[in-house]
Amino acid sequence: MPKKRLCAALTALVLSLTGTAAAEGPASVAGLPSSFQWSSSGVLISPKPDATHAIVSVKDPSVVRYKGQWLVYATTANTAGGWSLQYTHFSDWSQAPSAPRYFLDQSAIGRGYRAAPQLFYFAPRKKWYLVYQTGLPSYSTTDDPTKPETWSAPKNFLPTMPDIIKQNIGNGYWVDMWVVCDEEMCYLFSSDDNGHLYRSETTVKDFPNGFGNTQIALQDANRFALFEASNVYKISGTNKYLLIVEAIGSDGRRYFRSWTANGIAGAWTPLAATEANPFARSTNVTFPDGAWTKDISHGEMVRDSIDQTMQIDPHCIRYLYQGMDPSAGGDYSQLPWRLGLLTQTNSTC
Repeated sequence: MPKKRLCAALTALVLSLTGTAAAEGPASVAGLPSSFQWSSSGVLISPKPDATHAIVSVKDPSVVRYKGQWLVYATTANTAGGWSLQYTHFSDWSQAPSAPRYFLDQSAIGRGYRAAPQLFYFAPRKKWYLVYQTGLPSYSTTDDPTKPETWSAPKNFLPTMPDIIKQNIGNGYWVDMWVVCDEEMCYLFSSDDNGHLYRSETTVKDFPNGFGNTQIALQDANRFALFEASNVYKISGTNKYLLIVEAIGSDGRRYFRSWTANGIAGAWTPLAATEANPFARSTNVTFPDGAWTKDISHGEMVRDSIDQTMQIDPHCIRYLYQGMDPSAGGDYSQLPWRLGLLTQTNSTC
């Protein structure tokens, strides 16, 4: 074994013994298999530029089923490298390609850097929240997510980057905010593109205020093995949680690793967490309509609920993700990301 690979293997072993990232998972957990197989749709949502939005990609989707409609909020990137948010809705996935788009810079969310949205209903306040990044973890609220023009102006969960992130971020970026709550606490997860997953917390009573006690929830010596785009879900009918995190593989392609835990605060045990046994990677996905991507990247599960508990059915997992033409290259902001839907095939779906 080459020296660098041996060092990485030893580091991974040490990390596994200290409760951080590890390589091998259990046989199965709470209805989830130890390995996954998927079938992908073709491209469902592509960029639709208009006279004032010269967009080249649609990415980072968040999706809920509400009042007989699929509501999808996503990031867009334009030809100048600017990031913003958009909304679309449709009753059936077959309608997604032709569905109308609304650019959220027309709402009080406004112009400027906005990316990586997460949509949920916060039941204790009877308010909808849209969480996204502006350089800081930010949010807007509305009473009706089907009226995107009604979102409020951005507010921040945290006023500045916590010291623990400053100390570990290196040359990375603070990205991809994710909120999930249990009965008493709400947690804000984030990544740094440098091998660290962070967790901040507040009480359900204080949400959206009071976030603090930021800690490293998971880490890996290989920054690409624990890169960004974390999601945490409660497995319906259990007290267990599923974590997925995007990685960049040895072939340079995006894929997802997975872990489970008995609570949102961890400790996280690997499930399908290697390149050979990933949660979702092009190698365990079939493409009946043609392989349009080799990247399985930032997205969101189709949830069982719309609320802050982020529940999923372990027996019928679907995942709305971003992919792109394998031949594309160049600056990240100009990559032609599109959205497709994975459906788990080794399940009762």
